[in-house]
Amino acid sequence: MSGGARCDLHCHYLPGIDDGVCSVDEGLALCRGLSALGFGTVVATPHMRPGMFDNDKQQLTTAYVGFTERARNEPGLPELGLAAEHFYDDVVLSRIGRGEALPYPGGHALLLEFPPERLPLGLVEQFFRMQVRGLRPVIAHPERYSPIWKSSEALRELVERGALALLDVMALGGKYGRKPQRIAEQLLDDELYFAACTDSHKPDDLGLVERSIERLTSLVGEELADTLLAEHPRQILAGTVQD
Repeated sequence: MSGGARCDLHCHYLPGIDDGVCSVDEGLALCRGLSALGFGTVVATPHMRPGMFDNDKQQLTTAYVGFTERARNEPGLPELGLAAEHFYDDVVLSRIGRGEALPYPGGHALLLEFPPERLPLGLVEQFFRMQVRGLRPVIAHPERYSPIWKSSEALRELVERGALALLDVMALGGKYGRKPQRIAEQLLDDELYFAACTDSHKPDDLGLVERSIERLTSLVGEELADTLLAEHPRQILAGTVQD
């Protein structure tokens, strides 16, 4: 792969606002490390999860502006962007409806996280409403949701209705245990993932990210790995995903 072609749509490089990096220097180190792994674009996706990470659009935008001002003259960084990882609950759904969410740069897609033990009711209807408003739902790390462990059909239905499944590559490296690793491999076999990301939280993740990308390439081949890590993430940002 040519250097810088990859695009990371899930990363926690903004300091002190969720369970990601703790300092600006850590955030810069994480971004530099991802650049060294071939990522030319890295989008920050801090948690928007009421009751745990009480971030709203304004707070996250302010944090991002502060970080990018510090990063402006730093060498070896990828192109940076801002979105949010939206936890699917009534509060966040209300924000989405009021235009107070943080979609991906370009405004075409929205990253969503579910509770690990269940898929929320009414997803098909809510996803349809989002798409009517021009926001394509992107499902974060589906390999971690226990209902999908039992059957991938629930994910397949959402994908067939226009949602995009985003693989956390570190699942392939065993970061979350054997079960999510096995499910990630199965979902790759079932061709249910549209794109892949790092979901990196700390510079210490970089070694596992590298090994996990190698594992992804060994499973699906270099061409499809490049599609998942580069071509398709950029389609999400550009709003050019084909149904």
